[in-house]
Parts: sequence; C-alpha cells; structure tokens
Amino acid sequence: QVQLVESGGGLVQAGGSLRLSCAASGPIFGIAGVGWFRQAPGKEREFVAAIDWTGGTSYYADSVKGRFTISRDNTKSTVYLQMNGLKPDDTALYYCAVGRPLRTPRQRDECEYWGQGTQVTVSS
Repeated sequence: QVQLVESGGGLVQAGGSLRLSCAASGPIFGIAGVGWFRQAPGKEREFVAAIDWTGGTSYYADSVKGRFTISRDNTKSTVYLQMNGLKPDDTALYYCAVGRPLRTPRQRDECEYWGQGTQVTVSS
C-alpha cells in the first residue's frame, strides 16, 4: 500500500509560481515512478508530468514543457512539481499518483495509487 498527500496548491496570479509536494508512505515508493495529473471542472483528468523511480528521467505534457519541473527526493519520499509561468488554463485540481514498481505512469490506467489532490487556481 502507498498513501499520498499533496500540498502546496493555492491562488496565484498569472505569471506566478507554485511548488507542489507529494509526500508518500509505503514500501514501493522508492522503486516506482510518480506522475502528476490534473483535472479542471468539466474536463477529463490529464497527464502533466512524471518521473521515473531513479529520478533520472522525466516526462512532460506539451502544455507545460519548459514551465514545469518535476523532481523527487527518495530520502524524503517526496515528489515535487515546480510550476513557473502559470496561466489561467493551469487552473485545476492536481493529483499525484504512483505507478507499478519500476514503471513510470503517464496515463491514468498506469497508476496504482492516487492522492486526494491539491487545488491550483490561477487568476488573470
């Protein structure tokens, strides 16, 4: 079992920055990739970014490439999402999710465990 708790969301003006954290507990976190997904009202949950279990490889949705950076600290069992240059279109509930051991989740059905989400609201 893995339990995930996201934090760091909030209200920010366009162009601003936020850093989301995903704190994990459970034995497989250190050998599983982690993804960030987001869901805006009335829309499907979509992939944002993911990082493999070593922290050496990361993936990004085209919409956030160059603005968001995912990282992880396995000594703290935490994954981060640094979000710069935020836009109103980034407004959503952001979730972190853990994939299967040694796999990196980039689609919803590749995720084994989900957090409860943290709200990000970007005003224009």
